[in-house]
Amino acid sequence: MALKIYHNPHCSKSREALQLCEEAESEIEVVEYLKTPFDEVALYDLLKKLGKKAHEIVRTKEEVYSQLELAADSTEEEIIAAIIKYPVLLERPIVVKGARAVIGRPPENIKTLF
Repeated sequence: MALKIYHNPHCSKSREALQLCEEAESEIEVVEYLKTPFDEVALYDLLKKLGKKAHEIVRTKEEVYSQLELAADSTEEEIIAAIIKYPVLLERPIVVKGARAVIGRPPENIKTLF
């Protein structure tokens, strides 16, 4: 089964995770999510595969997070809408295999999918 990695080539952790994927699997779909943002259905599907809520995959230290006045008590819908509009808010990298997904921080986390 192929791996899919939501990747930011400017992120060292994402590059490390991609390298681990390439060493483990021959079929890898690389999605540069900053160029190909999520739609709502795909983001909810990803959350289900991760077993997480939206606030657990948002990068709270990004400037846009504070500019949007998002907070720990923001609703799931508010955070999802923000990630769709500003994909830089998405934690990275995220690797998917079948019905499971993991956040690759640290990159070694993705080994649980192999």
